[in-house]
Amino acid sequence: MNLQLNPEDLAFRDEVRAFLKANLSPEVIYRSRTEVHPPNEDDRRWWNGVLNKKGWAAPSWPKQYGGPGWTPIQRHLFEMECRLAGAPELRWQGLRLIGPVICEFASEALKKRYLPPILEGTEQWAQGFSEPGAGSDLASLKTTALLEGDEYVVNGQKLWTTEAGYSELGFFLVRTDTTSKHGGISMLIIDMKSPGVTVRPIEMINGDVSTYEVFLDNVRVPKGNLIGEPGSAWTQTKFLLANERTSSADIDKAQGDLRRIRDIARKTQKNGRPLLEDPVFRQQLAQLELEVEALDWAVLRVLCNAPSHHPVAASASVLKIRGSQLQHKLTRLAVDALGLRSLRLYSREDAFGASASDAWPELVPGVMVDHLYMRACTIYGGATEVQKNIIAKQAFGL
Repeated sequence: MNLQLNPEDLAFRDEVRAFLKANLSPEVIYRSRTEVHPPNEDDRRWWNGVLNKKGWAAPSWPKQYGGPGWTPIQRHLFEMECRLAGAPELRWQGLRLIGPVICEFASEALKKRYLPPILEGTEQWAQGFSEPGAGSDLASLKTTALLEGDEYVVNGQKLWTTEAGYSELGFFLVRTDTTSKHGGISMLIIDMKSPGVTVRPIEMINGDVSTYEVFLDNVRVPKGNLIGEPGSAWTQTKFLLANERTSSADIDKAQGDLRRIRDIARKTQKNGRPLLEDPVFRQQLAQLELEVEALDWAVLRVLCNAPSHHPVAASASVLKIRGSQLQHKLTRLAVDALGLRSLRLYSREDAFGASASDAWPELVPGVMVDHLYMRACTIYGGATEVQKNIIAKQAFGL
């Protein structure tokens, strides 16, 4: 594998850096780096629109549907530069998850209706997969969608639905055939304002709300909102989860975390010297730098070798596991580097309204919030134990 960027990729990276510098204000960058989840919704929708005008909103989409036609290396470089520059992180659910599924599997009518607003950032999406009795084992879901005339009538409950309270639309796994486990599951687009849809917040450990439970009581959905044929959603779900788990390696975030940790260590004193000069801390940081670099190239290897840009399930699961483990280590080291100052837990209002001072520099907000939130990264997107089962089955035939 060539570990050097070619001149075209270097020129592309320079173009991206110049664009980011010209379009991101210090205020937007500050809010993005607080790591409060969910981030500022106005910033995200605005940035989605800015990128769409440039043609850069959906790096992974086919060019015919509005993607920029980038290589895997260019997509990787773009996401990395956005993270390092402090750009708002766009909503995964529309651009990275359901958008590619619609491109690949949906009818032309659904593509025409839903793809443009995703690109523009005017409609945000919720992912209605997990249920109280069907988390990592999605095939055990019990939410039903029964066809009555030209409509499906949906009943059930979804849990841990990220940012459902901020979403206009949702893509839901539903059971259209109760006699078949995998073959009875379909994917349905539901307007979150439909009668019978109830969204309730779940308060997180830091007092913020990022996940919700969604109740579906006799929700009537047009038959045409079904993606593909009835019972075909398991194939669509595996396609979506492979994309999600590759993204869940969070390599761009890991690189950004390393930069933040270095900055903290330069500005934090220990025994009268910068923490970055402490030999024990330097060893810990160097170890993580090596692990992040190894994961970075592993992600590139999967992206570049995946036929038709569809990551192999086992490879995606490996990246998901390794990325989750690294997030725990990185956020822990950031907290350790700040010491007692990390104990200040910023709320959304504090983070977005805070101003830097000698006692509370701009590097402090978000460190503890991020550490607490990322404890869940070994669970969301498929728990680590489930990923290991996928690897055992797909890679080793066990």
